[in-house]
Amino acid sequence: MKEQYLADKSRYDNGMEYERCGRSGVLLPKVSLGFWHNFGSVDPYERSREITHFAFDHGITHFDLANNYGPIYGSAEETLGRLMDEDFRPYRDELFISSKAGYDMWPGPYGDWGSRKYLMASLDQSLKRMRIDYVDLFYSHRYDPNTPLEETLQALVDIVRQGKALYVGISNWPLEPLKFGYDYLKERDVPLLIYQGRLNMLDRKPQDEGILDFCAEKGVGFIAFSPLAQGLLTDRYLNGIPADSRMAKEVFLKKEMLTPQLLEKLKNYNKVAESRGETLAEMALAWILHQKGVTSVLVGASSTAQLEKNLRCVTADPFEEEL
Repeated sequence: MKEQYLADKSRYDNGMEYERCGRSGVLLPKVSLGFWHNFGSVDPYERSREITHFAFDHGITHFDLANNYGPIYGSAEETLGRLMDEDFRPYRDELFISSKAGYDMWPGPYGDWGSRKYLMASLDQSLKRMRIDYVDLFYSHRYDPNTPLEETLQALVDIVRQGKALYVGISNWPLEPLKFGYDYLKERDVPLLIYQGRLNMLDRKPQDEGILDFCAEKGVGFIAFSPLAQGLLTDRYLNGIPADSRMAKEVFLKKEMLTPQLLEKLKNYNKVAESRGETLAEMALAWILHQKGVTSVLVGASSTAQLEKNLRCVTADPFEEEL
């Protein structure tokens, strides 16, 4: 019989810091746990269980999912559902659980993009997989140029009014649709809580396009995904491409991405990190947390040791100058 999980009584005194999410009542941990990788049906459940226990015991209250996280699609949510039943049900009100819909999920015309039918059907499926009655946060996962924005946004409004989500977010939308969405939601008393975007030292698009400034001005939170650029901002590729790496498998990272110019930049970043007494990954996460308007950074983890190292970014010193 599996030993019952009892959360660490010192979980809110173990070093985590919390940041107010825009102008809302929500405080998010500076480091949030993403379920994009390492929590699917192809991953060992006991490892996922160990990682989530460690995360919660160290003050990570925010678990971030999406309908198609896995692989296979939906299996990360199923993992969370099992974790809820076995471990986290007593702590549901301490958890901030998010999910999303917007990318390919099931065959046919109603399993993708931003229609009302897709978003509502997807959330119903997600709740069943996660074995919960509501999510704390539900996102439109990407901008749909072919569905009227009013339809996507009204679905978000109605989802909140139905009690299936407490808050709504937007992910991967360009600035002008984001501005429209902010106004539409505010006018209907379902304010936009947070924007999720890709931000790291190699990809500063939300800053360059004005998205971070807009969020800061309007009191919208910002949470960064892909903070380590799929592993590029670690020491993994400084001396070649390991045989067991993502780049070697060429699934999300292609070998041609590691140009001589990029490798030189990574090595320079690594020197700066060493001078700060940090790993490149720790420094890259700390850089994000010190950017104006950032609420939290989403990290993945394949082990508790990796997560433990990443948590050091919470108390890392700010950067004296732009890298």
